[in-house]
Amino acid sequence: MADDLGDEWWESQPAAAGSPGVLAANANSSDALCGPSKTWIWTELNQRASSLQKPSGDEEGRDTEMMQQDTAPVPEPSQETKQVTVTPMECFLTQAKETKEETRKTKKWKKKKISEILAKSEPKPGTPGDLQQLIKDHYSGSRSVIELEELNLPDSCFLKANDLTHSLSSYLKEICPKWVKLRKTHSEKKSVLMLIMCSSAVRALELIRSLTAFKGDAKVMKLFAKHIKVREQVKFLENRVIHLGVGTPGRIKELVKQDGLNLNPLKFLVFDWNWRDQKLRRMMDIPEIRKEVFELLDMGVFSLCKSESLKLGLF
Repeated sequence: MADDLGDEWWESQPAAAGSPGVLAANANSSDALCGPSKTWIWTELNQRASSLQKPSGDEEGRDTEMMQQDTAPVPEPSQETKQVTVTPMECFLTQAKETKEETRKTKKWKKKKISEILAKSEPKPGTPGDLQQLIKDHYSGSRSVIELEELNLPDSCFLKANDLTHSLSSYLKEICPKWVKLRKTHSEKKSVLMLIMCSSAVRALELIRSLTAFKGDAKVMKLFAKHIKVREQVKFLENRVIHLGVGTPGRIKELVKQDGLNLNPLKFLVFDWNWRDQKLRRMMDIPEIRKEVFELLDMGVFSLCKSESLKLGLF
């Protein structure tokens, strides 16, 4: 086909695109070329070959970007995407030491019995002030200030209290030295000269047995509810002269209500104050007995004490 064109194809197309295959062909045919045209063709081919070997600007930028991406450091994950890793830690609990105050609070409070208190303390004899205080405490909720002042008993109405060294007979002899004369002059029925109040019928029987050295020829009557009816006691008081009565405040109060016992001739009222039962309770420590005692005192005993015709004793 080159012979048909008439001219050498490399002279008419000097700017043909170069390629490795073309370069090889040109190199093989270099021996056939000569003169200045040969020099020009070689220079043109070398320039095109160098341009093909050099990468373009876009390709360089892409290569550098790829290298930068490969060598660029990997960014750290944000705080939101970070996984929280909790390392297990040992925890030691120390028990707090209990103080004395805390141990006292945790202990259940136990109410002490009067027997436990009295077992550790020495017995103290009753005094007139103890009776005065009981009267004030009993009536403070139901009486006015003026009425409470009227209930104050004069000191002259109190006899000497037992100092825990006397028996009943020796105590009665001390507070009533003229007993023999009084019992001889007493002739009124439905009354007694001396009343001894105690907490129970059993205690009343004990006191009656201990009166042997004091009573002499005096007539003593049991004034309690055990096996004895009120009517029988009323009839007995109506028919006989009684000098001394020993009993419980409940039965004495009932006899006064039914007009079987008159308190006006009464000269001595003795409380079995210091004696204690199996539970170490005194007669005024028992609520039922204390209530009956104050009800009896309201039945004329306060007025007799203020008129100084009645004396009170604490055995």
